Amino acid sequence: MVDYKTHIADAEELMQASVEYLDEALAHIRAGKANTRILDGVKVEYYGSLVSLSNVATVTTPDAKTIAIQPWEKSLISVIEKAILNSSVGITPMNNGEVIRLGIPPLTEERRKQLVKQCRQEGEEAKISVRNARREAIEHVKKLVKEGLPEDMEKDAEDVAQKIHDKYVKKIDELLAAKEKEIMTV
Repeated sequence: MVDYKTHIADAEELMQASVEYLDEALAHIRAGKANTRILDGVKVEYYGSLVSLSNVATVTTPDAKTIAIQPWEKSLISVIEKAILNSSVGITPMNNGEVIRLGIPPLTEERRKQLVKQCRQEGEEAKISVRNARREAIEHVKKLVKEGLPEDMEKDAEDVAQKIHDKYVKKIDELLAAKEKEIMTV
């Protein structure tokens, strides 16, 4: 007998991946508070190869408006500064010879609204991905019906796929609401 559960499980995996990707994307959106994850995309030249900033320095947030970067080798300070300036972080680094500090500037109301719009766009892309995973699972189940799966099982599979879809859309909405609240809090 053919089984639809593997297709539903695959769809759920794709939906989970979409939510995880959204979480990662939202973490990189600067919300006026210091968050070390905004530096995840910064690559530093280290002995001839590009490595992640976290591989050559300790990155911490001593307070809500500052990110501190302590390079493991003093010679890397200027290299790290250049990497931050050339990245899309948009913050000018300051150093005292041992530690690089990034002061997170307060956001203007207009910038906050732009960031919320950007978050919603990311959320919509995640929802589209979740809907596509549900649609693909249902298409696979319909093919299984042609191969001999009973039609009542098809309805059960569609119901299960819809419930999983709703669960992940709710998670996406919760992530977006939390990020919007973080951005709009002055």
